[in-house]
Order: sequence, then C-alpha cells, then structure tokens
Amino acid sequence: MPKLQFGAFSVTPDVRRIMDLESVALFPEEVAGNNSPAYFMYRDLALNEAQRDVIHNHHLRYDITVIPPGTIGSELIKTSGHYHPDAGEGVSWPEMYQVLEGTAHYLCQRKEAGEVSDAVLIEARAGDITLIPPGYGHVTINPTDQPLKMANWVCGDFNSEYGDYVTKRGAAWLELSGGKWKPNANYGEVPELRRVGTYDPERLGLKLGEDMFELATRGDLDKLAFLVKPQNHLDAFEGVL
Repeated sequence: MPKLQFGAFSVTPDVRRIMDLESVALFPEEVAGNNSPAYFMYRDLALNEAQRDVIHNHHLRYDITVIPPGTIGSELIKTSGHYHPDAGEGVSWPEMYQVLEGTAHYLCQRKEAGEVSDAVLIEARAGDITLIPPGYGHVTINPTDQPLKMANWVCGDFNSEYGDYVTKRGAAWLELSGGKWKPNANYGEVPELRRVGTYDPERLGLKLGEDMFELATRGDLDKLAFLVKPQNHLDAFEGVL
C-alpha cells in the first residue's frame, strides 16, 4: 500500500480494489474476487495542520487519486462513478480535477427526469484542469498504459451518491479495452457522446499547467467559493460543458 509524502505528512491511502467495482462492472463475473488494487485515494491533504485548518474553514477538501493502468474485465480501469447531492436551490455541488501525471478520460453525464440527457467526454493531460459542473455525474478512466495521478478540489460538506451507477452497472457509455466505446444497454437509449476541452485555468487566476494546490499555498481559496456555494456562482459554470 504506497504512502504519499505530502508536506509534513506521510499519507496512507484508502484502496479501492477491483472486486469492489463488481457492482459497476459491465460483466461482474469477470472481476468477482479479484483483490488487486484498482486505485488509491489520498484524502484531505494539506502541507501542515495550520493549512488544513484554513482549507477546512473554507469548507474545502483536497485529494489525490492514483489509478494504475489496467482493466476491470472487458473495460478499462475506472472509478466507481458518482453524482453529487443538492447544494441548495436545486443546484448540485460541482468538483474540480487536475491531472498531475498521465492522461485521464472524464466521462460526465447529466440526468434529467430520471434519464441521461447529455454525455460528455473530456480528455485531460498533465497540468490540465477539468471542472465537473452541477448536475453532472462522472467517472474517471485511465485510458493509457501509464499510471494516472490526479488531484481534486471539492466541498467537504457532502457525501457522493453512487446509486445510479450501481443500478445501471456503470455510466451511460463504457470504454472497453482497446479504447472502444460502447453504450450501456442498461440505460436504454443514450445520447451521443460529445467531446469537449478542458477548463481555462485563467478563470482561477492560474497559469496554464500551474498546480491548482497553489491556490491554498498563496491564500487564494476564496477563488474556489463556487465549489462551496454553486447556487451563488452560476456564471462560473457557463460554457464549461
């Protein structure tokens, strides 16, 4: 179980194993009983205790996830997938990611009236930032033969909702070995998969490729207020997807 040295802390990860993904795998019989690690989650990171207190006072959390290359049965290795609950006024919490190493496929889907109305693929490489706006569930896929290391900023005041991804055995689209995309028949008819670009870091006052943890180091966490009270910052999500 690899530890991560982050500032003053040596952090032990939570480990999601391949058999833990059985409920979201297209072919669960292919992964049942497989105890190999699927990905490692290093949660609630800060360089020191004082900085952690500042991050918590802003109702934020910074995590790092490492996804080794591989497959879960016929699919490329992926996270469980989740939606976020309502943050207020019918607007769900968003989340922001940055690829630190490797390449990520962020597969996002919007649910309206119980049906998926939009499906979006974002390919992000080292340094790229991706914003998952309100209303969208998301799965992360490692599409390469290299490890994927990514970070996220998110409001720390809620728990993710996994139910739809479990009921339908994954997202509305599935990325199979060899990079082939397949609609998930458990959803019935699904929208075509759109491809969009990554987030403009200048909207946060960051330079292209700059580590977004610098917002904590520089004392600029107020710029992430839209992650905590999205209903008050709807303009932050315009044109994202």
